[in-house]
Amino acid sequence: MTDTTKQPEQPQQDDPAEVAQQVEAQQVQTETHTEPQQVPDAPTEAHQAEVTDIPAEPQPADVTDAPAEPQHGEVTDAPSEPTAQPQAEPASPAVPKPSGIPKPSAIPTPAAMARPAPRPAAPAPTEDHSASAAFGRVDENGVVHVRTKEGEHEVGSYPGASPEEALTYFARKYDELYANAVLLEQRLAQPEVPSKDVADALKKLAEQVDDAAVVGDLDALRAKLDEIQSGIAQKRNVEQEARAAAKAQAKVEREAIVEQAEAIAEQPENKIQWKQSGARMRELLDEWKQHQRSATRLDRDTEAALWQRFSGARNRFDKARRAHFATLDATHAEAKASKERLVAEAERLSTSTDWSATAGAYKRLMDDWRRAGRASRSDDDQLWARFKAAQDAFFAAKDQVVAAEEEQFRGNLGVKEELLKEAEALLPVTDLEQAKSSLRSIQDRWDAAGKVPRADMERIEKSLRRVEQAVRDADEKRWKSSNPEVAARAQGMVDQLERAVADLEADLAKAESSGNESKIRKAREALDARRAWLEQAKTAASEFGG
Repeated sequence: MTDTTKQPEQPQQDDPAEVAQQVEAQQVQTETHTEPQQVPDAPTEAHQAEVTDIPAEPQPADVTDAPAEPQHGEVTDAPSEPTAQPQAEPASPAVPKPSGIPKPSAIPTPAAMARPAPRPAAPAPTEDHSASAAFGRVDENGVVHVRTKEGEHEVGSYPGASPEEALTYFARKYDELYANAVLLEQRLAQPEVPSKDVADALKKLAEQVDDAAVVGDLDALRAKLDEIQSGIAQKRNVEQEARAAAKAQAKVEREAIVEQAEAIAEQPENKIQWKQSGARMRELLDEWKQHQRSATRLDRDTEAALWQRFSGARNRFDKARRAHFATLDATHAEAKASKERLVAEAERLSTSTDWSATAGAYKRLMDDWRRAGRASRSDDDQLWARFKAAQDAFFAAKDQVVAAEEEQFRGNLGVKEELLKEAEALLPVTDLEQAKSSLRSIQDRWDAAGKVPRADMERIEKSLRRVEQAVRDADEKRWKSSNPEVAARAQGMVDQLERAVADLEADLAKAESSGNESKIRKAREALDARRAWLEQAKTAASEFGG
């Protein structure tokens, strides 16, 4: 930061009245500072002093000790035991050169000075730059020097000001730089501030420090910048770890979306619910897009691989869905053609009066309808409506005819109920020939009576069948009893058993004469059995007239 003395360009002479107004404004400003600055009464060309490192057009704060925005408080990082500030002999009032006086546009007017200045965010009660000024000195030529661990070097000069004012000026500039470093350190501690923003600000601040003409503990300032640089590295590591964790979580979330899509695409075709699965696949695509917009971005290769899997699952599902509905359309078309033929046949039969045959035909058409499969919903509904209308028309006409017949059949029911009473009076059968003759007469009149209502048909017919069965049973019994062959077999059985009984009686007599109890017992048991069989045979033979 070596500063050589510069010769500023000779400015043009200002108007005396304007210069007087500028001087008055400077006096007002210096009166508000803790270290008053001597202001010359009027400028003269005899006192043109060299001013280095001062802007060509300084603002009032550059000439006076008023703090520049942003204002900062007292610097607390200055050395606890500063080097004593060199004492300079009081300088006689010097007339500042015109180039050191602010332009009229930069000098506040009395009306502007009357308005209160805006209150800073954190104002400092006083400004004391002595701690920073302790690191500098002013030589006999008015040149300001700053001390560092590398040695002492020139900073610049402030002509027309006392050594204390010159040191204070350059110390204030140092304090502003240090305050900026402290603020940057505070920003570094805020989690929401990215390390890149702090690094960019640190780079600009370091450039200012390298080129700054200031008086203060430059070693401490550079150490502060080094600490901030180390903090940035640590913060960058933390951010990298956080980004890695966020990226891993984002990958897990994105993989979950892909896996759901793959699960939908890999369903067996016969178990897929196409409407629900299609809606879910669209939702997954929306979730993927939202994840791209709001979640942590993945690296290009990972995202490309996941997208390839997701897109592949969607393509497989869409391909299967198109194939399914293409097959379904073909099936619907075939079913529609079949059902159209069935509808045409049903409509043709709707006017038939062959009630029994046509009712059977409609039953067969309904079976064919079920086997034809389903057409599209709209076609199926329309065709079924036509089929049912034709079927209903036929059965409505049939029901009207049946209703008229039913009314006619009610009279026939009364006739048959009287004939049924007459038939039931034949039971039990005592005179078979008379019963058979009467039943034949009843049957002839029964057939002549005609049909009865459907609801009474089964009841009345079953009652007559019972009477007819009773007469047939009596006739069969009589026939069996009068059959010569059967009677001869029954008599032969009786004769055979009688001979067996006679033989057993002779055996019993022999056993009794011998006195053998065992033979007596066996002979008697055999004789008793044969006698029982003989009685049964005689009873059966008597039924056949034997």
